[in-house]
Amino acid sequence: MRLSQYFLPILRDDPKEAEIVSHKLMLRAGMIRQEAAGSYSWLPLGFRVLKKIEQIVREEQDRAGAIEVLMPTLQSADLWRKSGRYEAYGKEMLRIKDRHDRDMLYGPTNEEMITDIFRSGVQSYKDLPRNLYHIQWKFRDEVRPRFGVMRGREFLMKDAYSFDLSREAGQHSYNKMFVSYLKTFARMGLKAVPMRAETGPIGGKDSHEFLILAPTGESEVFFDKAFLDMDWSAFEIDYDDVGAVSKVVEDFTSKYAATDEMHDAADFERRVPTAARVNGRGIEVGHIFFFGDKYSEPLECKVQGPDGKMVTLLSGSYGIGVSRLVGGIIEASHDDAGIIWPESVAPFDVGLINIKAGDAEADAACEKIYKGLSAKGRDVLYDDRNQPGGAKFATMDLIGLPWQVIVGPRGLKEGIAEVKNRKTGARENVALDRVVERLAG
Repeated sequence: MRLSQYFLPILRDDPKEAEIVSHKLMLRAGMIRQEAAGSYSWLPLGFRVLKKIEQIVREEQDRAGAIEVLMPTLQSADLWRKSGRYEAYGKEMLRIKDRHDRDMLYGPTNEEMITDIFRSGVQSYKDLPRNLYHIQWKFRDEVRPRFGVMRGREFLMKDAYSFDLSREAGQHSYNKMFVSYLKTFARMGLKAVPMRAETGPIGGKDSHEFLILAPTGESEVFFDKAFLDMDWSAFEIDYDDVGAVSKVVEDFTSKYAATDEMHDAADFERRVPTAARVNGRGIEVGHIFFFGDKYSEPLECKVQGPDGKMVTLLSGSYGIGVSRLVGGIIEASHDDAGIIWPESVAPFDVGLINIKAGDAEADAACEKIYKGLSAKGRDVLYDDRNQPGGAKFATMDLIGLPWQVIVGPRGLKEGIAEVKNRKTGARENVALDRVVERLAG
């Protein structure tokens, strides 16, 4: 993509309304635009990141055996009345009446709807287990939306729902999602520490939330430093192997990790050596629950069991904040100059900077690199604008692409381009005819 033809409304200064780093940088880098309190338009650069995160989430859900569906944003209040949550959920739920005066709501979550869908589509225990998920926009009317996409009212979320015949089978479904989350976040360059959590308005028994470390996190966290040395993504797993999946969960849950809400200081001191105690801030990016028959009982989600008797199904719910992750990654990965994207979610792989746009030799060299990298499947943002080099460097550092290729008159005389790694700051001179090979991936 040529930057001269792209829509990238960069801001020079930090917006006054932005309080935390991710909000400031997303606005400055032209990723989002606020439309109302807690509601944002996703501009081209931000939308590319959002879709890459969404795709990683989708691939790991599919790998764990979950099946994708898509449910509507508007739901009937009748289902929520059956579960008892319509009034209990509180003012965060946006309640609506349609033109026929029927009570509707903009879904903050989908336990009731998916349970009703599953109830009407499955009759026999032979159709179990199943895990259905979707990636859909949600709305929660936060009393004080703030921090940009970190605490918005409208947000993109992946929510999955498992259905099982027994508590043991349900635990395996829960464990599969636990492991899937470890791998999902690791693919984004994150170590999201799983911590025992309250179930909140979702309800249920077992619950873990996954938090990434960041100074601006909303939760205070306490955990064993050994977490950071663990293998988060390289391990291969057979999700049908109950023992292997359970072993991974045991390895992670055997170590102390808790938010301030669940923290037990005495237990922390007893279980974790002084030198290994970590206390910091964390951002929640995922939350999993096992709530048993909380929804299947009132919504009569039952199947015929092996003995011919009707059995009420047991369920779990598994959420990932897809849009929140964009802000979370920035909070965990930035410097004074701007964003530092992990390669897996970066909006473009390479930023190509033509210091002297309009110069025939510089234009020709950049065109060759641009076309060569594009032919190799690398996404390139080519800054071909007629602007000073300093402004181009600042833009590239701000938007945080993993690699920069800098082509200027001085290097051209020597037949080289400068290649810069945004994360480390390391620079190297590479022969012009070797740049494509160097960054081909």
